[in-house]
Amino acid sequence: MPEEMVSLSEAANEVKVTTQRLALLHLAFSRTIVDKLGWEDGKQLILDSIKQYGGYVAERTKQGHQGLPKYGFWEKREGKPDLCELGKVMLEMGEPELGVMYCLIDPAKTMAADITSKLIHTRCMVLGHDECQFLTVETSEKDRDDFKDGKDWAHVDPIIDEFIDKKE
Repeated sequence: MPEEMVSLSEAANEVKVTTQRLALLHLAFSRTIVDKLGWEDGKQLILDSIKQYGGYVAERTKQGHQGLPKYGFWEKREGKPDLCELGKVMLEMGEPELGVMYCLIDPAKTMAADITSKLIHTRCMVLGHDECQFLTVETSEKDRDDFKDGKDWAHVDPIIDEFIDKKE
């Protein structure tokens, strides 16, 4: 059977659709958890889940799997920063507090791979910035302890933690 070819833009759109569905899944699970358990217990369960997810991502990356898709995950804009498809959906749905907890995958996956460093946001579109930007920095002892001990570890990414704390 001959292999069907699709254009790069069509393939990128398919990734975009899948990414949007992932955002909706995160929001649906998170909303259900918070509605059932309340903000404090729900937040901790979401953090526990993101930490587990980060561990899965770190393990698969270590095995040689690609971390993010090359096309379709970020919306390219001429003369402007790229936009994260996940963030766009979270803002469209009016769920920035729940949505930004997904963004903790970045420090979670890096800390799961190497507890001494973390990838944090210096800008995050879910928080109202026009783009996402990142920085890899050393973890503190508190970061490492809270992450390992199952405590509230959102503080490892300061701008996300500050935003979530406003919810409380």
